[in-house]
Amino acid sequence: MASSVLAFVRLGRPQFLIGGFLLHGLGAAVAVAGGAPFFLRGFVLGQAAVTCIQLMTHYANDFFDVAADQANATPTRWSGGSRVLATAALSPVVAWHAARVLLLLAVVLIGVVAKRGGAGGGWAAVALTGALALAWAYSAPPLRLHSRGLGELTTAVVVTGLVPVVGFVVQAGGLHGAAPLWCAIAPLFGLQFCMLLAVEFPDAVGDAATGKRTLVVRLGGRGAAALYRACLVAIYGALPALSLLAMPPLAALAASLMFPIAAWQFHRLGVGAWGEARAWESLAFRAVALVTGTALTELAAFVWLATR
Repeated sequence: MASSVLAFVRLGRPQFLIGGFLLHGLGAAVAVAGGAPFFLRGFVLGQAAVTCIQLMTHYANDFFDVAADQANATPTRWSGGSRVLATAALSPVVAWHAARVLLLLAVVLIGVVAKRGGAGGGWAAVALTGALALAWAYSAPPLRLHSRGLGELTTAVVVTGLVPVVGFVVQAGGLHGAAPLWCAIAPLFGLQFCMLLAVEFPDAVGDAATGKRTLVVRLGGRGAAALYRACLVAIYGALPALSLLAMPPLAALAASLMFPIAAWQFHRLGVGAWGEARAWESLAFRAVALVTGTALTELAAFVWLATR
């Protein structure tokens, strides 16, 4: 029994939930730094809905991608699914039922956010509904966006776009004054997109064999690495412009703090690490660290500005 419970927990990949807390918190912090009063109930309700959608996505992805995960002979800690279904530690039916229960719970929570989330509850409910629909369509038929070369963009829209928007609108009551938010999430959007490319390198052979045509499968490793490097140049090159638009200088500085890791990632991809199995773990780790670390430093900057 204990082993089954632990397997069920691993199936939900709880280590990835931290991103939802950071990005939802970032949206709220941007709003409060802009003068909105902190609304605790709305924050808690929004976070509950975000976490529920995240968990639903994890269980659903493992269920719908079980064939690709089983065909993946080179998984890492960051890719290849949880390995719970791929290794038959639990039946796929368990993931299917968990995903459906979480889907229903997410719908209920969205309704609660709309009703009890204050002046911005309606806006938050719209963003959450969009996140829920895209998260389900990411791996579920008939759309299976990750197999159409749209999964990377979809994930960036949901995780670094809609989640911070939920945090912001619940506090601000709407999208007025959201210019600093758009500037804050712009580099995170790019880094999230890049992270998906990084975790797809070790999955490419298994994905291709099972018809999961991600961008790495479509572009090939070399093409995906070139796209990743171009995105890094655009992300960090845009920071000065973002600081001139509406991003507070402290937040722009915070977003630049992970640049040394990005520079090393740029170098490693340029020398062909994308094609070296022994390098996939570190490539994925740095990609995750870039998104998480930048979200954390930006959050710290806006919390500081909100409490001054």
